Amino acid sequence: MFMGSIPALMTPMKDGKVDDNAFQSFVEWQIAEGSNGLVPCGTTGESPTLTHQEHMHVTEMCMEVATGKVPVIAGIGHNSTHETILFGQHAKKIGADAGLVVTPYYNKPTQEGIFQHFKAVHDAIDLPIIVYNVPGRSVVDISVETMARLATLPNIVGVKDATADLARPQLTSAAIKTPFCLLTGEDASAVPYLAGGGVGCISVTANVAPRLCSDMQRAWREGDLAKTMEIQEILTPLHDAMFCETSPGPVKYAAKLLGLCTGELRLPMVDISEDSKATVEAALRSAGLLN
Repeated sequence: MFMGSIPALMTPMKDGKVDDNAFQSFVEWQIAEGSNGLVPCGTTGESPTLTHQEHMHVTEMCMEVATGKVPVIAGIGHNSTHETILFGQHAKKIGADAGLVVTPYYNKPTQEGIFQHFKAVHDAIDLPIIVYNVPGRSVVDISVETMARLATLPNIVGVKDATADLARPQLTSAAIKTPFCLLTGEDASAVPYLAGGGVGCISVTANVAPRLCSDMQRAWREGDLAKTMEIQEILTPLHDAMFCETSPGPVKYAAKLLGLCTGELRLPMVDISEDSKATVEAALRSAGLLN
């Protein structure tokens, strides 16, 4: 099962195109800093505005660097079931360890529609699937009952839970009662989510603080609550700053300050405001990441 700190990787851009060299160097750095897995082409990776060719290319580049080192959970979700299957088949072909499938956005399906979407993807690709439940982005929320129903499908192995509902991991575990990988998608609630039965975090903050995020998760697994809370206290202002505007705007700016990439975004995302830039810079300094 997947666990620990798993960054939802940003996609470096340069002059309107994916910056291949910066991306692969970034993946190498993430592994060296102790990240426990990688998610290319998720929301933080600006997947909605990547072309199909770019999407597959970014996943392939991640696999080239990470294979045999850390698991890769390829972002394959789309609001079209057909296109989700196409991305899933590609991820399977290149050897990804799992696929991250977001709830269909904009379409606003019912609970039955959500179930049938995931079942169709499940049946079409022989690949472990992490369900990505993010009602703030997709407008629909997977109920605990639907999640339990999805968990009966053998290749649906876990959830990235971005509901910010701290009762959800306990309710989900109670409803499923079989091994199921509970990962939060909310950095600020990473520790309470672990306390509720979670096993890790698919993280935005880990893009720029991979060592701290990984160390915090490891401290929890080792039962060192004092160290866990010490690191969480350091990270909390940074978590907050990473969402001072719509992600990935703040994390792209933070990455620029750290020299990881140009910080360029693709429309309709735009540079964050000057006030937000000051907030991000202050948070990086507070966490000891920027001199």
